[in-house]
Amino acid sequence: MESTQSTQPAPADSAQPNATMPPAAPLFPPPAAFTAQANVRDPAIFERARADRGAFWAEQAARLSWRRPWDQILDWQPPTARWFAGGQLNACENCVDRHLLTWRRNKAAIVWEGEPGDTKVLTYRDLHREVTQAAGMLRGLGVQPGDRVAIYMPMVPELPIAILACARIGAIHVAVFSGYSADTLADRINDCGARVLITADAGYHRGNIVPLKDNIDPALVNCPSIEHVVVVRRVGQQVHLAAMTPGRDHWWQRELEAQPFDDAGCEPFDSEHPLAIMYASGAAGRPKGLLHTTGGYLTGTAATASWIYDLKEEDVLFFTGDLGWSIGQSYGLYGPLANGATLLLYEGTPDVPTRERYWQLIAKYGVTLLVTSPSNIRAAMRVGAEPERHHNLSSLRLLGTIGEPIAPETWLWYHTHIGGGRCPIVDAWWQTETGMAMIAPLPGLTPLQPGSATLPLPGVETEILDDQGYPVGPNLQGHLVVTAPWPAMARTVWGDPDRFYRQHWGRFEGTYLTGDGARRDENGYYWLLGRIDDVLNVGGQRISTLEVENMLGQHPSVAEAAVIGVRHPLKGQAIAAFVVLKPGQPAGDAMTVELKAHLVEKIGDLARPDRIDYVHELPRARGSQVIRPLLRDIAEGQVPGGIAALLDPEVLARYEAKIG
Repeated sequence: MESTQSTQPAPADSAQPNATMPPAAPLFPPPAAFTAQANVRDPAIFERARADRGAFWAEQAARLSWRRPWDQILDWQPPTARWFAGGQLNACENCVDRHLLTWRRNKAAIVWEGEPGDTKVLTYRDLHREVTQAAGMLRGLGVQPGDRVAIYMPMVPELPIAILACARIGAIHVAVFSGYSADTLADRINDCGARVLITADAGYHRGNIVPLKDNIDPALVNCPSIEHVVVVRRVGQQVHLAAMTPGRDHWWQRELEAQPFDDAGCEPFDSEHPLAIMYASGAAGRPKGLLHTTGGYLTGTAATASWIYDLKEEDVLFFTGDLGWSIGQSYGLYGPLANGATLLLYEGTPDVPTRERYWQLIAKYGVTLLVTSPSNIRAAMRVGAEPERHHNLSSLRLLGTIGEPIAPETWLWYHTHIGGGRCPIVDAWWQTETGMAMIAPLPGLTPLQPGSATLPLPGVETEILDDQGYPVGPNLQGHLVVTAPWPAMARTVWGDPDRFYRQHWGRFEGTYLTGDGARRDENGYYWLLGRIDDVLNVGGQRISTLEVENMLGQHPSVAEAAVIGVRHPLKGQAIAAFVVLKPGQPAGDAMTVELKAHLVEKIGDLARPDRIDYVHELPRARGSQVIRPLLRDIAEGQVPGGIAALLDPEVLARYEAKIG
């Protein structure tokens, strides 16, 4: 049975006032024309979900194709959930095969462009053929349902094909971001016991060729579970030829050419059959692989993709998140394809060969839905040009952000210069553990407030609790929790259920602890404050690093900033800021005095940094997130960690030269 969080009044001193509050921003109601055609435009959806959450999610699940209907909507024994128990379906069938029965069979499923400019278009019929052949190849290598297949590839068409081929035969896919080091890949392979690795000879990155296969071969020596390595020839013999180990290594193209097209159809699997292990980024120690199962995950991603991105038949979705990240799998693959969407897949970064590459792609392919990270938007802001003056972005009708909270000034620039003031912006909060977006606006219903993720989605129940587990009042910060189960929730940490319980379910009984801090304003809108570890305790007062960053970003001389906490003998923690100035702005003591005064004026003396370092760039992972633990190590004179995930490894040397 479901447990509920106590809502008894909290003791008067159980919560601390939020030390920092962003300035009030205007509300942006949905454009009337957008609401008129929106997938979700009736506010009664929230009440229907609250009245009977189980029936509501069953209604969403019914949008999928099931081979066998479920016997029970939800079996909930916290923290163990079984959604749509007894039902049978196949995730690949729902993303590919069922569309062949409609006119979509000749519709573009994936439009791909590589960094050098090479292109490929796969209709749903094409995608079906290639996925079926890849599935046959995996069967020929002895892959059985439940076996783990690691996938370590650049953003090429074979990446989604490999993921879907695993789903087709019931293998558990483990997609690992290709920007990770070989040792990080090996850690994940060993953690999940993968039998097969699918990779590429090399990939293009920022104009360079990265020899993936040669890089990982030494690490595979320490991966005893790997029996076969399948290699996609991305770069080719004219530039690079990866070394191949006879008997173990196989060329993807050669194996597929030898594979007869014999579609045995999709085998149905139980709703709780494991679909994927998705590794959370940035975890210390043993890798944290979140296990997601088929029916609930697909229900959650398909429904929310339709709601928040308002997917239409004619849309072209450009979701810039890598498919090696869980967010990319949810909203760059499964959710959209289950809805029969067209995806634009791009191999490169937004600044190669020019800083206008994304805008060029939007104009070239008539992109209607763009979802990217605030980091990418800030990088575009730093260039200073106004993209809409140089590129035709009129095809866009909706924008989205992923990966991190978006500051109000970044939101406003995105809205004005990319969306032309006409496109709603969907700022969604979610986690690898949640599998799907949890807090996000419904673009046809929700008035938008720059910087806020707005409201929990229908069927999602959230709360903000103090340290004792009591709900806090408006504008008080606390622990963001989810108080009721949802379909796409991770079932466990692979191989370590105690860790899953301890980190997420053990503190507040029957309630999922996200690890993120948040506050809720007078309108009920949620403001995400980042990881609870990033809420600093400065002299006994709490302050969010995110809000200090946002306020620094409002200074006219600042392009972007990252704020961390460092150890302090008297305060416990002190604020340290790494600041990137706009071109032409001088770094020095005068600027430091000005920025500290700005923070004191806007927030209070509590926000005065003990140190400000001026840098030309912030260290980022290839998923665009700023690697704050690395900054903390640098500031405290420790050996930097998190180097494997760096987008540009040379940034570390530049930091050491600048700050050391």
